[in-house]
Order: sequence, then structure tokens, then C-alpha cells
Amino acid sequence: MFGCDFMKINKDNKSKKKIASALRYDIENDNAPVVLAKGHDNMAKRIIDKAKEHDIPVYEDEKLAKQLDRLELNQEIPRELYEAVAQILLFISNIDVDNY
Repeated sequence: MFGCDFMKINKDNKSKKKIASALRYDIENDNAPVVLAKGHDNMAKRIIDKAKEHDIPVYEDEKLAKQLDRLELNQEIPRELYEAVAQILLFISNIDVDNY
């Protein structure tokens, strides 16, 4: 099965609030990446810590972090975010290539 898990984090510079979202994309079962978890401040830290614990890549992008934060849990990302999330998938694939 092909797929990936990844985190999106960023510190919102205006409010100084840390935002984290965890996404899943299972190429065989998902039409698009799905929001698995999201949170601010302490919850964001827990999400980030869990990603690090499981060697899940972390990608930072303030604009995307805010957009993902507006989505519901278990929601597929909307089409307007496909290009931005594709950049994350490219980032992950480059990490995977570098590790082999």
C-alpha cells in the first residue's frame, strides 16, 4: 500500500499561536489528503511531538497552516489546497529519496 502521513506546523506571527495539522494520504483509499488532527498551542505541541516520535516529516507554511486549521477532522482537503499540499508531498518524496 502506498501512502504517507505528514504534519503541517507553523507559528502564526500575528497572534504568536502555534498551529499544527496532521494529514494522511493513502493513495489506494483516499481521494485526497485527510485531516487527522489539528490544534493550537499545547495541542499543536503534542501533535508535533507525536510526529517526531514516529519519524513523520514536518513541513512549515504559515498560509497553509491557517487554511488547514479551518477544515474539520477527517475532512478531505478541498481542491483549492491541492497545489499547496502537493508541495508537501514533493517535500516528503525528496526526504524518502535522500534516505535510500
